[in-house]
Amino acid sequence: MLATAINPPTLEEIKKLTMFDVAIMSGLADSLRNTLKEYIRIDPYTMADPFGSDDDFNYSMILDKGEPTRVVAMIKDEFSYSVILDKGEPTRVVAMIISKLGPSPNLPWQSILGNGLVRLSLSKASARELKNGLMPKDTNNFYQFRKDGKVSGFIMFAFQICGQNWPA
Repeated sequence: MLATAINPPTLEEIKKLTMFDVAIMSGLADSLRNTLKEYIRIDPYTMADPFGSDDDFNYSMILDKGEPTRVVAMIKDEFSYSVILDKGEPTRVVAMIISKLGPSPNLPWQSILGNGLVRLSLSKASARELKNGLMPKDTNNFYQFRKDGKVSGFIMFAFQICGQNWPA
């Protein structure tokens, strides 16, 4: 039997999550955070969403130092986006990770995720849409994480969810 591909949940699927789902997601997120602490340091305070502008990409330019009007290179986005899902019920979002590109911590994801979780890459636009479905307000939703003292990225856990679409 062929395994079906796991996709991130749609906004409609997010809206259909029950409080039972949110409770499971929170428990999985707490467990994931404890496991991650063995490999990285997670800052104790949250910060604003690291998505930047509403454009699908962040842009930066490298200029010629001798001739500053000459653009040598343009770089799109400085982050990679991923989501951690419950493998058994992929509509349950456990965490969202935004990692800096370049030298980042090489984490043993197979060990961290175990058999119950899966990590999927997302585009910036998809990550922003999913985050806004889970947490519609920018109320300091992400923790910075560090490896060897350097900020390597940002992480948001399911236990922080304060969506508008949840049942009472």
